[in-house]
Amino acid sequence: MEIKRPYLLFLGDAADPLAAKVAQGIKDWRPENALAQIRLEGCKADLGLTDMTIDEAVKAGAKTLVIGVANRGGVISDAWVEVLTEALEAGLDLAAGLHNKLADVPVLKETADKLGRKLFDVRHPTEVYPVASGVKRTGKRLLPVGTDCSCGKMYTALAIEKEMRARGMKADFRATGQTGILITGSGVSIDAVAADFISGSVETISPNNDADHWDLIEGQGSVYHASFAGVTTGLIHGAQADALVLCHEPTRTHMRGLPDFPVPAMEDVMELALHMAQLTNKDAKFVAISINTSHLSEDEADKYMKETEAKFGLPCVDPVRNGVARIVDVLS
Repeated sequence: MEIKRPYLLFLGDAADPLAAKVAQGIKDWRPENALAQIRLEGCKADLGLTDMTIDEAVKAGAKTLVIGVANRGGVISDAWVEVLTEALEAGLDLAAGLHNKLADVPVLKETADKLGRKLFDVRHPTEVYPVASGVKRTGKRLLPVGTDCSCGKMYTALAIEKEMRARGMKADFRATGQTGILITGSGVSIDAVAADFISGSVETISPNNDADHWDLIEGQGSVYHASFAGVTTGLIHGAQADALVLCHEPTRTHMRGLPDFPVPAMEDVMELALHMAQLTNKDAKFVAISINTSHLSEDEADKYMKETEAKFGLPCVDPVRNGVARIVDVLS
């Protein structure tokens, strides 16, 4: 899916800033796409963007209203529908990454169909993807893999893309989840793709490219996560990565959502992920380790990363504290 840009970011009646994390991600990583924000009465989030009405945003060039806020249960609130309908009538497409689909709200579907607008429910792919071929593709690819879910894979890939582009390198982030899609405007939410086609969908969004071009493919799940390892495996095979970056959050004692499953050792994840990656790229290798040290003090983080780097012999950074220049140095 390709979402037209720039965006009017809808913050609705967000209960707090965290509820608007999708919109915040768009503003942080694609500020050129974040034209303005629109908020309802009582909204507790503020991105620091200009507040605009729908008409003002359309006149300023907005193409899509993006629902950048998540409420409890990921539903499309009745309080939002009037504004969303107004946006369609003013000429905007709509995009959302909620569990509830825009297309399942009758008035939105009817209005969009009547006016020729598009509704992007990015959690729900509409394209038909092929079965993966495994045939070697031109260009270069990097895939972050994690010891667990939500440990920094998307952030790491986006940070590497930003650093590469700052150096004049050819690089594109390839989104595989709803937040990444809304940040970049394209991609596939692979956790909603039928299992036989997961690898093929990743091949589709990361096609042949220039020999010196890097695709930074967003990682998902973990090969050791009992709930999501299937998605991760398909992603690894389809990515055909030349470079792998291990992502880890050192203070966790068990896998997210699975209290009976301890977080695996980093070396175990690296061994298994590399074995999987070499099915479709025999030259795949780990090039760095990305650590989320947000729950460690500065001294604790520095000590942990130095010990990890010495143990594995790979650059070890926290993208937030340290940046990712040392990772890109290895790839340049």
